[in-house]
Amino acid sequence: MIGRCIGETSLTQVSFISKKMPQVGEYVTVEYDGKVILGMIESLVRGSIALNSEIYNPDTIEKIRQIEGDDFYIKGTVRILGDVNDNLKIPRTPAPPGTEINEAPSEILKDIFDVDNSLKLGHLINQSDVEVGIDINRMVSRHLAVLAMTGAGKSNAVSVIIDGLLKHNGCMLIFDMHSEYVDAEFENGKVNVIPPMINPKHMEFSEILKLANIKNAPIQERYFRQAFFEANRSVMEGTAPSEDFIENVAIILEQKHDAAESASEKNKIMDVLNKIEDLNLKYDRLLNTNAGDILKKIQIGKANVLDLGQVDENTAEVLVAHILRRALRSRKNYVKNHDRNALAFPVFFVVEEAHILAPQNRNPSSKTWITRVAREGRKFGLGLCLVSQSPKSVDSETLSQANNMIILRLVEPKDQKHVQTASESLSEDLVAQLPSLNIGEALVLGLMTKIPTLVKIDEFTGRMRGGDLDILDQWAIRHDMKEKDTEISLQNIEDLLG
Repeated sequence: MIGRCIGETSLTQVSFISKKMPQVGEYVTVEYDGKVILGMIESLVRGSIALNSEIYNPDTIEKIRQIEGDDFYIKGTVRILGDVNDNLKIPRTPAPPGTEINEAPSEILKDIFDVDNSLKLGHLINQSDVEVGIDINRMVSRHLAVLAMTGAGKSNAVSVIIDGLLKHNGCMLIFDMHSEYVDAEFENGKVNVIPPMINPKHMEFSEILKLANIKNAPIQERYFRQAFFEANRSVMEGTAPSEDFIENVAIILEQKHDAAESASEKNKIMDVLNKIEDLNLKYDRLLNTNAGDILKKIQIGKANVLDLGQVDENTAEVLVAHILRRALRSRKNYVKNHDRNALAFPVFFVVEEAHILAPQNRNPSSKTWITRVAREGRKFGLGLCLVSQSPKSVDSETLSQANNMIILRLVEPKDQKHVQTASESLSEDLVAQLPSLNIGEALVLGLMTKIPTLVKIDEFTGRMRGGDLDILDQWAIRHDMKEKDTEISLQNIEDLLG
């Protein structure tokens, strides 16, 4: 027995008093009215009646301690999780005051966390013999957010999830902003690196317009639109003069420029031509008419990685928006129309640096399509994993669509508040535990797990980039190289002088 219920109890929470120190996050059972109710300790305080806050002399405190000894009490709150024998339904009646609070047996917890076709995430922080599995179907279809401050174990958690999905022949596409997964090694599958290239024939006008940097210029936009759709038509009809789509747009604009009668019209068309030339120079590696369909490069049973480490944020936003837009449309065609040329299997999109691709205070095209997939993807087998070390900077609407969360250590109050606002099941007491989590420890909650839980996430045993550089090692290597170069130069000079 840990303690007994005191004061007023409710259907969702009870207070208890104890002489034994339990741990926050520990599971307990409360038995009454023929029911076994599971609960989780959410808060604890230790106090003393004799040593109260009205004593202001340290000497008096010491004298009382000598007389009373270690006479203290422990007071805590238990969050009611549900009836163990009734599918974890919340009971209809509260526990009577004085009811025993007992440690939850491992057998009960093992049964709760034993999920069919689950992904093993780790084990309970307080009971290492109880493994924690999460429901893959509910994780993918109901979306996931992995949130933590830098260095708390976020990349390790994501890698464990990816490796676990590969064990089930899963398909994920990682938007890899820092090339962390390009040369990763997973135990259960291989990495398929997809170069950041788009066939412009598969792009929408709005995507090309953004790359061309035509803003608040309706006349330039009109000329560009006309040339874009004429080039599209010539490609479809097989009459295009060039294999390069952007070059076809430029050829059409040059023809319009030559045919223009007024100098003003010629100047406006020339402005568009200049922007297309800039587009070609800046995005020469991104736009490739030989790139094929980027969706066709996604392979099932592999960790597909879109390497965004060498492109700027604007390009990354366009690429992410392009892929998500086409994936959603393709999956709709497959599910509704049984289109054999469409994307034939579900995909789990891992959005690294979600605060950049779906920011709170900007509206890039990537944010539009991430939010769209978050709202509609479940019906068509598209899931999202939003990963960020700055939760307060992630769009609140998008974050609220993630019905599952893995929250590692979070210290900043604004981050904590933003996450709590996005999750209905995250209480104040649970939020209060986030700064005290150690590296690799996480609060896991949502539809993918039957109950909220504190988990020690398994250590990823494969290989990947990421983490902090060993600065001292880098300096030492560079210093040794410089000294070696100096020695070689001096030796060359001595050889020349004979």
